[in-house]
Amino acid sequence: MKKRFNYILCAGLCLGLFSCQNDFIDLTPPAEFMDNVYFNKASDFKSYTTSFYGRLQGWSFANMDNSSDLSANSNSNGYGEGHGSLNATSINWDYSGIRSCNILLGKAAEYTGTENIDQFVGEAHFFRAYQYFGLLKQFGGVPLILKVLDVNSPELFAPRNSRYEIVAQVLNDLDAAIAKLPIEQNIASADKGRISKWAAKALKAQVALYEATWEKYVGQKTDGNGTSEGAGTAGYDAGNSKRYLADAVAQCEDIMTNGGYELWNKNSDAKLANASLWYLFNLEDAESNPGGYDKSTNKEFILYNVYDYTLKQSRINITWTVGQLYPSRKFVDMAVCTDGLPPEKSPLFQGYHTANSEFQSRDRRLISYLYGAGTAPGSVTLDYGSLGFSGYGNSKYAVYGYGTRRKDNTESANWSIIRLAEVYLTYAEALYELNGSITDAQLDASINKLRQRAGVANLSNALVTGNNLNMLNEIRRERAVELYREGKRFDDLKRWGLLVESLNTSRLGKVVGNGNDYTTPFKDANGAATGLYKPSSYIWGEEDVETPEGKLRCVVISSSQNHTVAARHYLYPIPQSQINLNKQLLQNPGY
Repeated sequence: MKKRFNYILCAGLCLGLFSCQNDFIDLTPPAEFMDNVYFNKASDFKSYTTSFYGRLQGWSFANMDNSSDLSANSNSNGYGEGHGSLNATSINWDYSGIRSCNILLGKAAEYTGTENIDQFVGEAHFFRAYQYFGLLKQFGGVPLILKVLDVNSPELFAPRNSRYEIVAQVLNDLDAAIAKLPIEQNIASADKGRISKWAAKALKAQVALYEATWEKYVGQKTDGNGTSEGAGTAGYDAGNSKRYLADAVAQCEDIMTNGGYELWNKNSDAKLANASLWYLFNLEDAESNPGGYDKSTNKEFILYNVYDYTLKQSRINITWTVGQLYPSRKFVDMAVCTDGLPPEKSPLFQGYHTANSEFQSRDRRLISYLYGAGTAPGSVTLDYGSLGFSGYGNSKYAVYGYGTRRKDNTESANWSIIRLAEVYLTYAEALYELNGSITDAQLDASINKLRQRAGVANLSNALVTGNNLNMLNEIRRERAVELYREGKRFDDLKRWGLLVESLNTSRLGKVVGNGNDYTTPFKDANGAATGLYKPSSYIWGEEDVETPEGKLRCVVISSSQNHTVAARHYLYPIPQSQINLNKQLLQNPGY
């Protein structure tokens, strides 16, 4: 049977070589291709897998946790998820990428050539797992399709598989990918960005931790009975949570020990002013930072989407827009002081009586993510503004040399999907969830590497017990601060069972008083400098909130009156258009 293929697969994609091979369309006839002509050599399989990479998460403001509990931004991205107003007609239900993976795997099973195609088969298994994991996080159980369907296939009208069946398949696919993919060190420089064995292991650890904690803290509340609503509980095994946690630990240990990755820490270079965690996220060529470091120096990203200034720019106005993504009061108060203690426990915390007080002796991540380069607010090197409508700015993802070296839409740093820092955090959390404890040596091998880059004291059991802290909460704090705006927060709140209580509170900005004279510099809603806080600029007024300095009034950016997140929002609704096509698809509970 004849099939038509679009062989300009590399247009708009950027994978190492960034160009189509000469033999990409070296077939006869040139416009139409027969099954017995294509998929006959390894280069055919490689060319076909190129299309998979367009499925990777990339530069998008929807990937920056907008409207989460850590974001007080006025940007509309994420509004529905953060406020409890999801609309079933706007949800993306997409199986086209899964179909492409199934096509390649089917052709690989029929392949009789002598060239090795293991890497490309591994990529197909990886991307099928990656896309099913995305569907799982959105909808829970979905129909499980593992072959190419035609218009008469009964699977088109089959009911949903349960989340437990989907997770099992995702993990099986990742095991198959791990067995066939090359390690990062064996991927040629021209192919950097293609999936490695370590990337598959990192995704497997992420999936295992996600599902283990979901089953522990959310349980079966969202499953439905599978007969009148939801996808049901087929395949559920109470022992899976422990097994998944152990697997997450094992995958992380292998990456940490053998992967060859390292944190991008250039804080010893005075030219970077302790701002490694600002420059990391806008790292391009040697001109993208005053230290002259380019992307080749980055051994922290494990799974990432490749961009290039010449061939694949972001094409979104990153730097201008991230300045509108204001952090919330909650996020700012999460960052520890340099003694390793939360501000409410630390004698180093200096309160809120000046604009800079709360930033003194604090975690470098707080300064880098909010202010960019510089060791304190006020010493920033950029001119696009360090204050926002919440009283705080956001600099994470903004570029060095904005307006001169780089303009909006041309920013081209790689987008990190999983980096070594997340592997460290997954390792620590999975260990604690598995054993109810974590040793200081295990903390030193993981989280404390992040704290050292951030310029704060190590997390230890003595620090926790001596200051009446909770180790699990401290591990989660580290995750929230380190991975700020990296697209993890909504998923974390869901799998911890904290979605409703976390998202129905107001998003607050700076402290503006408690009866004393707080002189907080602010900008108004249009970004114009006002010098001092003007209550009339904020329609939601102020709220009393517990802060590290006691109960104080803070400006309200998004009022709790507009937040109606409910238990049903742990999952998205199945789009009505899909239910109309397949009456066997039962809606998720609560919709």
